[in-house]
Amino acid sequence: MVRCIAIDDEPMALRQIKSYIERTEQLELVAACRSAAEAQEIMSTTNVDMLFVDINMPDMNGVDFVRSLETTHYIVFTTAHPEFAIEGFKLNAIDYLLKPFSYEEFMKASQKVISLVDLVERCHTAESVIAQNEAEAADKEFISVKADYKTQLVKVADIVYLESAGEYVRLHIEGSSTITTLFRLKNMETTLPSDNFLRVHRSYIVNLKRIASYTKGRIFLDNGEYIPLGENYKERFLEHFNKLNA
Repeated sequence: MVRCIAIDDEPMALRQIKSYIERTEQLELVAACRSAAEAQEIMSTTNVDMLFVDINMPDMNGVDFVRSLETTHYIVFTTAHPEFAIEGFKLNAIDYLLKPFSYEEFMKASQKVISLVDLVERCHTAESVIAQNEAEAADKEFISVKADYKTQLVKVADIVYLESAGEYVRLHIEGSSTITTLFRLKNMETTLPSDNFLRVHRSYIVNLKRIASYTKGRIFLDNGEYIPLGENYKERFLEHFNKLNA
């Protein structure tokens, strides 16, 4: 919804633009003002996106009013004097409506602003998603596991592979150390980043970046160890392995 203020010292012109805003679903009328001073007072306490501003007003003309604004708004100038158009566009106005104007002309100008507001909102949404993904990626740098009556932070990149041991999972860490935690392998599979870790056997998950080579039924790791490759997991493993080595 685009929040609007209409400013015009002519009562009939103000009523017209007010009615145009009210019949437009994407626009919300915040106020209809008879002067720039009245609009300034409202804008000091209320958020407004778009201004329909008459240029030729007695107390302060529309151009000077827009110049005085400290914040950025979408501006559409309205006037019966076409000679003011160039001055209006110098202030980066979105459009210029020459009185008398129809609802169709009003909508063409309004749609430019509606589209811009929608684009800005989508950009903000995209930025928020990117920021969230980056935060989640940072969170995945470490995982917390309970072992030996305490919670440990384990760097994901240091995990070479994981091995199921009944109700427990054994994490094989770089440097030949291991951590055993009360955790099912299936749950650990959903915890680890799927682009780096892959289930290759009903009892094993491997860090794809730690694979040195493989043969039929065996995956050799860069620490000299090897783990079994299950037949039911072979096709998916080869797909990921070939992608990493493409």
